[in-house]
Amino acid sequence: MPIMDVRDLSVTYATKFRPPTRAVTHATFSIDAGEIVGLVGESGSGKSTLGNAMLRLLVPPGVVSGGSVMFEGKDLVTLPEDELEKIRWRDLSTVFQSSMNSLNPVMNIESQFADTIRAHADMSDGQIRKRTEELLQMVRIDPEFMRFYPHELSGGMKQRVNVALALALEPKFVLLDEPTTGLDVVIQKQILQNLRDIQREQGFAVMLISHDLGTVMEVSDRVMVMYAGEIVESQSARAMLRRQLHPYTRGLLGSYADPKQPEVRITYIPGRPPDLTKPHQGCLFTPRCVDRIDRCPLEHPELLPVAGGEVRCLVTQAWWEAQKGERQDAPAQHEYASAITAEPPGTDQIEPENEVVLKVEYVSKRYTRRRGFKKSTVDAAVDVSFVLRRAWVTALVGQSGSGKSTLARVITGVERPTAGTITFRGSERVDEMSGRELKEYRKHVQYIFQDPFSALNPAHSVIYSLMRPLRNFLHMSRSEARARAMEEMETVGLSPASLYADKFPHQLSGGQRQRIVVARALAPNPDILVADEPTSMLDVSIRAEILQLLAALVRDRNIAMLYITHDLLSARLLADDILVLNKGRVVERGEAARVITQPQDDYTKVLLNAIPNPFAKGAELAAH
Repeated sequence: MPIMDVRDLSVTYATKFRPPTRAVTHATFSIDAGEIVGLVGESGSGKSTLGNAMLRLLVPPGVVSGGSVMFEGKDLVTLPEDELEKIRWRDLSTVFQSSMNSLNPVMNIESQFADTIRAHADMSDGQIRKRTEELLQMVRIDPEFMRFYPHELSGGMKQRVNVALALALEPKFVLLDEPTTGLDVVIQKQILQNLRDIQREQGFAVMLISHDLGTVMEVSDRVMVMYAGEIVESQSARAMLRRQLHPYTRGLLGSYADPKQPEVRITYIPGRPPDLTKPHQGCLFTPRCVDRIDRCPLEHPELLPVAGGEVRCLVTQAWWEAQKGERQDAPAQHEYASAITAEPPGTDQIEPENEVVLKVEYVSKRYTRRRGFKKSTVDAAVDVSFVLRRAWVTALVGQSGSGKSTLARVITGVERPTAGTITFRGSERVDEMSGRELKEYRKHVQYIFQDPFSALNPAHSVIYSLMRPLRNFLHMSRSEARARAMEEMETVGLSPASLYADKFPHQLSGGQRQRIVVARALAPNPDILVADEPTSMLDVSIRAEILQLLAALVRDRNIAMLYITHDLLSARLLADDILVLNKGRVVERGEAARVITQPQDDYTKVLLNAIPNPFAKGAELAAH
């Protein structure tokens, strides 16, 4: 029986200064008790808005403009606030997006649990403490961490604490909004598997929201795909692996590949989602669809039953109707554009132009930390050696805490190594530079940050952000800097540049912001680019485009790149060689294709096995 029944739910964002945005349009579905339902789609598709509307967590200017959400016979849309408070956290709970930042930084973990439980249940201090210990053990955290504060926990531990808080009062329905975004693949897999085990044991229903289709397919019983505020496909995860009913779903799945195959290719969906403030006549996906027919721009499709699922696609519906009980060939499906391809092992060759730009020899970095009167040391990097070459990408791969970002800070001169040498262009010792020498060196070494929104000042326009390094490093006049900045925007695919120059970061999509960050790094004509997880915060379809852009820039501009990631698929596609880091030490190195397809170290194998890979699951299902 459905525990959550959503009918014709619509959400609108309305302000005085712009037309209303139809964020969710007539969403209709149900979730059974004990079922895990995944909801996937690109950023801006309405996933989080739909989840928040279901639990009455929308904040102005968002309003539910129609429909109902029935939970155990009660309509959550019209339920009085005092009645809603009685079932929140006890029957309905949530793990918010960016939940690593949702813990109170001035309260230790025990206090956070006590605060939540006291607000919704009548328990003594002893009972609360016992329940907190049980919950932490349930998510595989030692109860001794109860006395720790959020900043003293790793990202994975903070995420587990948030999951435990959501399950504190044994709810019947849990909403998980991007619960593993930004975490490395090993921690992500551990958290999702842990959650799956707890869900099977306790039997609560889950709605898992993510832009990562591979992650959702790993744990979900059923998957719903959302595009431009509408649910466009819904079917079981097993069925979706065999056949995607909507072209958009097929496009999302094309952004994945099995990195262990001899040759790897991914595709991307061209174009961008429609402007939902404007009226649209036909299918909203038509401008981006490779299977569109003449009817698509003219008729808006309904969500109808097809092949055991539901789909909002005129092409697929017409094919299903034509069968009339007889087996017919599936409709023709066209390929999306190829974004980037990785060749089999043995094809990457070091050419004469791949000269060494930076040489890192036996670099170590040790930190000293104090806790009360106790002092301890942490080795973030130990005897690491590698070189960066022109027109060449070297990837540093490993879990969070393996020392990747520490090495990036050391080679960019932000921190000094404890031991070892770093030599730039054969003679300049970076580890001995200071003052003016470091400023001059940083002109040649530019950084592409992980989170493009945090990397851009929200108070500065795009053109100001791009002109700033040109004025600081190359001492250009204002007019020269503006002309150069406009050229760089065109280079990274933001065309025409005049359309973006005077916008602010919040007015751009995630992919556009990342392109601005890339353009800013390119502006001073650097010799080296350090890209720190540049695609981890992006949708999979945008990830493919950014990887394609970076690959082209490295070759065309003869730049050396250090690519930092925990994502072995992107490393396989972009990198020429790979260094695998574990606890600050290089445990494996070599040509990218060889390291991925023929791993030698057990730690590399762990990283590979943790990659969300829907194709591997599909092969496993087919074998059974």
